[in-house]
Amino acid sequence: MKKWIIGLVVIIIIAIVAIMNYAPLKNKVMQQFFATKVYALLNDDEVMNLHQVITKDSSNSRTVMWQSLNDRDDFILEYGTDEEGDLTTVSPQKSVLNIDDKQIYIYSVYLNDLTPNTAYKYRVGYADSRTNWHDLKTADKDNNNFKVLIFPDSQSNDYTDWKNVAMNAWQQNPDSNFFINMGDLVDNGYDLSQWNAWFNSVEAMNTQIPVAPVQGNHEFYTTEWEVDLPIAYDKFFDLPSNGTDKYKNLYYSFDYGDVHFTVLNTQDDEIKEYEPNLLQDEIDWLRQDLASTTKKWKIVLMHRDVLNYSRNAAPLDGISFSRHGETFMPIFDEYNVDAVLTAHLHTYRRRVPIRDFAANDNGTLYILTGIAGNVRYPNLWHRNLLDAYVPPQPETDNYIVMDVNDDSITFNTYLPDNTQIDTVTLQK
Repeated sequence: MKKWIIGLVVIIIIAIVAIMNYAPLKNKVMQQFFATKVYALLNDDEVMNLHQVITKDSSNSRTVMWQSLNDRDDFILEYGTDEEGDLTTVSPQKSVLNIDDKQIYIYSVYLNDLTPNTAYKYRVGYADSRTNWHDLKTADKDNNNFKVLIFPDSQSNDYTDWKNVAMNAWQQNPDSNFFINMGDLVDNGYDLSQWNAWFNSVEAMNTQIPVAPVQGNHEFYTTEWEVDLPIAYDKFFDLPSNGTDKYKNLYYSFDYGDVHFTVLNTQDDEIKEYEPNLLQDEIDWLRQDLASTTKKWKIVLMHRDVLNYSRNAAPLDGISFSRHGETFMPIFDEYNVDAVLTAHLHTYRRRVPIRDFAANDNGTLYILTGIAGNVRYPNLWHRNLLDAYVPPQPETDNYIVMDVNDDSITFNTYLPDNTQIDTVTLQK
């Protein structure tokens, strides 16, 4: 062997010995070794429906949830800014859901010590098994520019259309910060296969950005099509607290940038057997919620709409408001809510600004968000006199992109092929 090769080998050996005997470098080498340890990939039944959920303040917190057929006490979530750097390990809270003749274990981690405007990686697992890494980005407290994807009812009997709409919107807008689903996420709230289809359809998006769900009436339906408590929705989404355990996950609010979002519950009829005082208690909470925010913009999300429409027969004689419209719209006027988004009727309608139950240029913008599943009501609703825009009939699916800037909010509405059908901008 040539002398220079022998010399090089000796130098390398000396360098390795020196590194391993220098404590800081030794620790770093060992950290890197363990951080890059190869883990077995978890099976689908061990970690199912991994997703992020919106929190009160997305600049420093995030909820991560998953489901499993296995009852384990050693599940963990690992996260950090670098997959090969220092990782923080957190143990989840566990709950049990008995549904559809199955027992599902729900795991939830609330991360509340995150740094604003920071990109994290996270994964979950146990022992020597882990999921793949996923992205988690916190909001920027000093930047009010952000984007939201808004999806109407995803209720379906086949969730292929829902997946196509949601994934196409995500591919077109990969810089979106979170997404909203406006209620009736599934057709039957007690059908586990439908929930699995819903989660599977948005997995690529919901593992990366959080969902802000709105509860709809179909979340209350059993497999016998009777009304009962929305047990699956309640377990699958740990939502920001509204200050009472009694109404946990029924309604909530959160901030993102300079926008305050208030999410109302319009299922007081469905839940009246269990919570007869829901509507009045919610009204009291709503007033307090809107009065206490200091954000520049106020946006309300609610499943049922504020206007009445005639079905099939002759158009309504004049303008008619729904029971929830009559209840909530004076409060929206009182606290100068900028925009109210609704769903439920499976049609897209943008209204003229409304105040005091009449057209008013200084009023609130109301948008009936449309449909994102395959349950459609073509040519069902007559035009209301307050409708400013109605898409060509019969309707297909649609999604909305909400762009927020320092002095404006724009709602752009698209068909599944990304054809833009409507746009409206609020300025302040």
